[in-house]
Amino acid sequence: MTDDRFVLAVAQVGGIGLSESRAAVVSRLIAMLEESRARGASFVVFPELTLTTFFPRYWIESEDELNQYFERSMPNSDVEPLFDCASRLGVGFYLGYAELTPRGQRYNTSILVDRDGRIRGKYRKIHLPGHAEHRADVPTQHLEKRYFEVGNLGFGVFDCMGRNLGMCICNDRRWSEVYRVMGLQSADLVVLGYNTPVRNWAWRDQPHLRMFQHLLPMQAGAYENSLWVAAAAKCGSEDGNYMIGGSVIISPSGEIVARGTTEDDEVIVAEIHPELAANYRKYDFNFKEHRRPEAYGLITQRTGRGAPLPPSSPD
Repeated sequence: MTDDRFVLAVAQVGGIGLSESRAAVVSRLIAMLEESRARGASFVVFPELTLTTFFPRYWIESEDELNQYFERSMPNSDVEPLFDCASRLGVGFYLGYAELTPRGQRYNTSILVDRDGRIRGKYRKIHLPGHAEHRADVPTQHLEKRYFEVGNLGFGVFDCMGRNLGMCICNDRRWSEVYRVMGLQSADLVVLGYNTPVRNWAWRDQPHLRMFQHLLPMQAGAYENSLWVAAAAKCGSEDGNYMIGGSVIISPSGEIVARGTTEDDEVIVAEIHPELAANYRKYDFNFKEHRRPEAYGLITQRTGRGAPLPPSSPD
């Protein structure tokens, strides 16, 4: 990361109703982009699937109905005002949306846009939660496995505004390998958006654990890989469903340096200090000096839990 001042904003978005138009949503995003710039930010993080309600909670059989939630190009006429505003203000941003490719493939996607309004990187969500079949016995569906394909772009790190930025989306944040793969590419900052319901109908958990388990892996990922993490929620009440807030900016120490306090549209801001990451990279997590990849092979050889490995033979 460069030594010049870098102020980062996270733009949390309150619930988006089924009938709310993209134009109305983009107007909300522009207002937060302008607020971010007024507070000194040069980069803004927006949530996952920012432009619509979280439609994977609904069973949709009509292709035409489903496709209305997807973007066929980016930017497009609905989103162009956001790009224009960012370019005018000289602010970059991360944006999550549902992507429909020319070949008919559907992805849960995010992009990095620089201060000139140019797309500098794209990511497609890899860790898709939920299910693909209709479940009539649950209050809401979670159909990401039905509506999206597994991302095919890997966990890239992109030079954006002179810094190495990595991306992930929602459930990806819970997997330690995500941060390590980007840390090994010298990521300075990992940005992400999420839509996380307060309750998981698949099992009963104490309510406070949703927030604890949201923050825990991001703080660990930041610390263990000597990088910053910024996460933006779409949250609050949406179509009668409730999602957590907890938008945060986390330093390489694993500490939260800024956190949202509402469940509505809200901007949080923090200045990124490069020297914090440098210290951890030199001492606690000096990858070149201390990593032992030869001992970690099982991570890429197995997906599920299996039997213990046979003991190694001594020399």
